[in-house]
Amino acid sequence: MEILGLIPARGESKGIPHKNLKLLCGKPLIAYTIEQARKSECLTRLVVSTDDEHIADIAEQYGAQVPFIRPKELALDNTLSIDVVLHAIEWLNENEGYSPDIIMLLQPTSPFRSARDIDNAVAVYAERRPLSLVSICIADDNPYWMMSIEGGVLTPLMGHIDHTRRQDIPKAYKLNGAIYIASPEVLCERRTFFTEYTIPYIMPRERSLDIDDMLDFHIAEYLLKGGIVQC
Repeated sequence: MEILGLIPARGESKGIPHKNLKLLCGKPLIAYTIEQARKSECLTRLVVSTDDEHIADIAEQYGAQVPFIRPKELALDNTLSIDVVLHAIEWLNENEGYSPDIIMLLQPTSPFRSARDIDNAVAVYAERRPLSLVSICIADDNPYWMMSIEGGVLTPLMGHIDHTRRQDIPKAYKLNGAIYIASPEVLCERRTFFTEYTIPYIMPRERSLDIDDMLDFHIAEYLLKGGIVQC
């Protein structure tokens, strides 16, 4: 199969200025995703979609392709990831006649997803043949223990709590932002990676960090310097 790894990386960021190029233990954040994607045995092509010439230069230095510069109107705070993916699909098809069988979206804010995660996710997708696959991990906070405030009174968010022990409540998972897989046909038709037949790829918490703000960035540095994750 022809499998395209697509890394979306815009130049600006609200939480951390120029986040995708910020040095994490001496290396640009985006480099971690590029390096692991290049180690993958499944990906047949790796493309970075960016509106920023500096990001494009760094991405190419680390071995990714940057065949186009994304239009500025697709690099705004409210731009949806699916619109970035669809733009890449259309551009590559119209300008190169290139149409992969599968697209894997790899967000650079998930630096600890490994090449093995990439290949294992493809294997799960190929075996089960779903409409799409997304990566998840165990949620830090289970919603069965969460509360809302109604009329000044604490009220269980999930209704009456019958469980007294953490191990008795259902497991809860969250999206970790590391891996999204679907075919171009599904994405063009549904405009989403979330369909009625989306299956999970479960990753451990230490490889599931999604960097959104400086606290996340400092946690990433701690995990790297402490050898808890290795990239």
